[in-house]
Amino acid sequence: MKSHHQPSGLHHGLPFFIDPQWSPEQAMAVIELLDDLRDRIWTHYESVLLDKYRDERITRNHQPVTDPPF
Repeated sequence: MKSHHQPSGLHHGLPFFIDPQWSPEQAMAVIELLDDLRDRIWTHYESVLLDKYRDERITRNHQPVTDPPF
């Protein structure tokens, strides 16, 4: 079985199985629920999350810059 990359970066934990008998409507309802949850979390934590994303993506170069940028 192929292991899928999780956005969380976790590679182990509780297995989560999706019922293969779900109808397309049920699958869509779950996706809509997750989208709504994401929107509510983003609305509440937007500025903190943006700071966190920025901190995680900035590479730090501890060497002093002495040359002009051009």
